[in-house]
Amino acid sequence: MSDSEEALNGGRVYDPDADHAFPDEKLNEVLPALLDDEEVETLLEAQNVNAVTRKGYNDHGPKHIEIVLNRALRLYDLLKDGGCVFNGAADQGLDEADEAVIIALAAQLHDIGHIVHRDNHAYYSIPLASDVLDRFLSEFYDLADAVRIKAEVLHAILCHHREEDPLTLEAGVIRVADALDMERGRSRIPYEKGGRGINTLSSRAIRNVTLKPGEESAVLVEIEMVNAAGVYQVDNLLKAKLQGSGLEDHVRIVAVNTKSEDRLVERIEL
Repeated sequence: MSDSEEALNGGRVYDPDADHAFPDEKLNEVLPALLDDEEVETLLEAQNVNAVTRKGYNDHGPKHIEIVLNRALRLYDLLKDGGCVFNGAADQGLDEADEAVIIALAAQLHDIGHIVHRDNHAYYSIPLASDVLDRFLSEFYDLADAVRIKAEVLHAILCHHREEDPLTLEAGVIRVADALDMERGRSRIPYEKGGRGINTLSSRAIRNVTLKPGEESAVLVEIEMVNAAGVYQVDNLLKAKLQGSGLEDHVRIVAVNTKSEDRLVERIEL
């Protein structure tokens, strides 16, 4: 089963019992509590009201967050295995094991600003996530380390927005992982309601996304399209988020149009 099929079917790509290229003991302690946190669960459900119910955009609720979390941790694992050196936790004097914690927390909380408004939601996410982190991190870290973890998580949340430049590879992972949720399942609700905007139609054109070790780079992202509308997801959204992420030299993207009767676009490589 591919990464995307795992995520779309509710399975988790991150396996706490697997061998990872990163120290995972702290993540294995923090992640179960994060996934079971009632306030966070409610925020993820509530954030879809403005995005989907009122604005008609693609999914930004619990399923989107699950996929972004899975893809972020998968991307991080592949990058670490490829020799990439992360700087967010290190610059703060935190442990290497805290890199994955920063990524998981930022992935889970990056879109909660949608409860205020879809527009400029990344900026609204900051005070909301700050409150959650103040409560949550005290269970796992002393005050000083909690403040430093919080700083890096908030930076990564803000920088999933294309207008802000990631200053850490942890933030770059969140930015790219957010764009990697692009398959047709994400546009199901607006499509069923009659939505035919470019975000919906382009997402419907993406059948599958797979992350694997690359030969020329640490990560190879393979994207299967079924018609040329998928180019918008690849070129306008994913490419735009990869640029300036700090991961440009480490991630290779190959998108292939597999529908034989539609050869307007056969292959894109980034």
